[in-house]
Order: sequence, then structure tokens, then C-alpha cells
Amino acid sequence: MKKLFAVLILAAMPALSFGAEHGGPELKSVDIDVSDKAALQDGARTFANYCMGCHSAKFQRYERVADDIGVPHDLMLSKLVFTGAKIGDHMNIGMQPADAKAWFGAAPPDLTLVARVRGTDWLYGYLTSFYEDPSRPWGVNNKVFPNVGMPNVMAALQGRQVVGCKQVQIVEDGKKQFDPLTGTALTHEACDQLTIVPKSGALTEEQFDEKVKNLVTFLAYSANPVKLQHQRIGTYVLLYLAFFFVFAYLLKREYWKDVH
Repeated sequence: MKKLFAVLILAAMPALSFGAEHGGPELKSVDIDVSDKAALQDGARTFANYCMGCHSAKFQRYERVADDIGVPHDLMLSKLVFTGAKIGDHMNIGMQPADAKAWFGAAPPDLTLVARVRGTDWLYGYLTSFYEDPSRPWGVNNKVFPNVGMPNVMAALQGRQVVGCKQVQIVEDGKKQFDPLTGTALTHEACDQLTIVPKSGALTEEQFDEKVKNLVTFLAYSANPVKLQHQRIGTYVLLYLAFFFVFAYLLKREYWKDVH
């Protein structure tokens, strides 16, 4: 029993240490739909163009991804594969781990399962929380992951994000507050807020937000590509059990009707 208890404690330690790491800012909840093919296709395109320079998805194959998100194989190879890989190959990168460690201090992690490890809210918060910080090697820092050793690879899309003060609507008990006389929203000046410099990026804030959500949707799919299949099978199983229960109940009533 003592040995079993020790094993359980050791197994739980990574989860406990991971939970302690996430004591940062409150994360915004995002609605991710892995059945949205358009979002998956846009997310795959963003992943291939902005993430795969450094990060692999080595537990995925190009062919499986293309089939799942509805992209023809020839289009997948011409638009999303830049390493000369074949359609059946894993989604590896050309960068060698030794070179990555020399350039970045540590090899960038594989992202196949990152959505399972971090969660979609964390990923969305991280990708939207880079801000300018001249004291850092890459000139940027991150609110969700302070002092991260990674550049803001989507800065050209997002634009220049800086920390400053802005008017924020007052929220109490999860409800926005309004002036009872005029009906206007009550606000206060909050500093240490992230602000996009107007017209400094290729996308508007709304467009960039959608772009990041689509990327997170693709990462969520990558972490569990059979999720929709499992849900479909689970529905069939529940329907079968419900159907079987009716006959089991009728059979039980027939057997026990004379037992008093």
C-alpha cells in the first residue's frame, strides 16, 4: 500500500508543479470548435507559415491532417509543406535540435500535444499577450509567460502591442456596470494594460483575434484528432444503452411480477 501511495504521489507531481506555474494573469475563455473546417484550414495555414519554422508537430502526418480538415493532397503539398516532405511524412522541421539550442538557449518544443498540456485558454492568452520590451533579447515580453525566450512571430499581423493605460469598463460580480441615470457604461483608467498601436499591423484587432482563435483550434485538433469520432461513438453507445434498458426493464418486470 505504501509503495502504491508513493507511486501516485510521484505521478501527481508534474501536474502539481504545472498548476503552480500558471499563477499569472486571468485568462480569457475562448470558444473553440474543432468541427469548424474553415477555422481548421486557416489555423493549419497559420501554423505552417508562422510556427513550423521552429516548432514541429511530429506526431501528426500531413496526409492525416489534410484528410481531416478537408484539404486536397496536392494543395496541402503546394501551400503548407515547405521542406520537400511527402504527403505521408510526419510534420517535422528542418532545424536541428543542437542548432536550436545554440540560437535560442533551448530547443523549441514540439506542438502536437501542446493544447492538452496547456489548454486552449492558455494558448489564446499567450499568443495575444506579447508586448514590446526593449530589455528582452527579442525585444518583446509576454504577460502570460513572463520572460519567454521566443519572438512574437505574428507581430506583422498583430502590430505593435505596448503596455500602457486605457479606459476599462467596470465589472462587478461578472456584470458590467452602467450609470443609472444616463445608461452609459462606467469605466475607470487601468494601467499595465496591453494596447495595440493603431494601424501598425496588417490585421485589425478583430481579424487578428480570429486568426489566433483559428490557430488554437488547429492546435486543439492536433492534440486530439479523434475527438469528434469519440463523441460520435459515445452518442451511439448511449443510444444503444437507452434502447437496451427498455428491454432489460421489461424482462425484469416479467420475471419479478409473480414474486411478492
